[in-house]
Amino acid sequence: MSLMQQLNEKAQRLGIPLSAHLDITYRCNERCEHCYLEHDDKGEMTTAEIRGVLDQLADAGVFFLIISGGEPLLRRDCFDILAYGRSLLFNVKLKTNAVLIREAEARRLKALGVEQVQISVYSYRPEVHDGITKLPGSLRRTLSAVRFLKSQGLKVTLANVLMRQNMFDAAGTQALAAELGVSYTLDPTITPMMDGHTGILSMRAPREMLREVFRDPNYVGNVEEFCAPPPSADDEVLEGTPCSAGHTAIYITPYADVYPCVQFPLPSGNLRRQKFIDIWRDSPELNEVRSIRAHDLPTCSSCTHLSNCTRCPGLAFMEGNMRGPSTADCEKAFVRTGIPTANMVAKARTGGSAGRRPAVSGLVQIRA
Repeated sequence: MSLMQQLNEKAQRLGIPLSAHLDITYRCNERCEHCYLEHDDKGEMTTAEIRGVLDQLADAGVFFLIISGGEPLLRRDCFDILAYGRSLLFNVKLKTNAVLIREAEARRLKALGVEQVQISVYSYRPEVHDGITKLPGSLRRTLSAVRFLKSQGLKVTLANVLMRQNMFDAAGTQALAAELGVSYTLDPTITPMMDGHTGILSMRAPREMLREVFRDPNYVGNVEEFCAPPPSADDEVLEGTPCSAGHTAIYITPYADVYPCVQFPLPSGNLRRQKFIDIWRDSPELNEVRSIRAHDLPTCSSCTHLSNCTRCPGLAFMEGNMRGPSTADCEKAFVRTGIPTANMVAKARTGGSAGRRPAVSGLVQIRA
């Protein structure tokens, strides 16, 4: 068992939020086609409010802090927030498109001791990346920032989201990361808008492309396991929790709303009205999320993929039922193995309507 697994298990036993993801703004200088956020400012927390939130997170036991957005560097106090987080001894990771990072900013991030900078890059080709971001010259500026950050010795990861617009560019983008001497991640999931609208899901890469990605050992490890049947679920799996959301991890919006995860927009409290520790311990919504075990999932508990499924309860919630299947994860499980999931079998029997609920809308209530 890795050290991180041990930390997570101990944190879950003790009820400690080990990590927090804090978006300090939803404003952005890019307009990415697949983005799930609304970019208007609906009443962001002030610097003082964010400092207060960070104090509360530190008191609650948070160690890993992700600062993101939107584009966090659009806030003039972004470096002040990072500095305050480091003064509280958080392990800080910054997520950014890096368009606003030049040599001076890279030096400041190094001096602050930011652990890692994750940068969104969607293609090695400017016409594809800039076409997705809707910001001419964005790839050039982002890659310049990567070089500045590397020159300061910072850890950098290029994060790519696979979609129809860039589905033939994954290998080239990974090669670009290797050339730059940085890490690379590929996420094959497009998520619904945080308000529940699902129009952007049409950008998801088709099954044929997912199949190629999962066959590639550069992404999935041992290619020989591609068609291996999933192992049967045992008692330990059936008693397991879906993921860390609400268990050892938490998400906070720029408007002080608390959710289990950035992909799980279940309103669970607001830090302008409640203390973080009270929300963490007493929120009915968080406690409901924590109560769910794999054997409680009506469809998924009987699925042959249960023991190795990447099912996201947040995506399931966005489809209408946090205890239901996540269609995107069912698709990935099928593509990896060639074996239909229980949800796919049920839909085939009922003409595609099994367990279906209307997509959730109006999930996010912006509170000034």
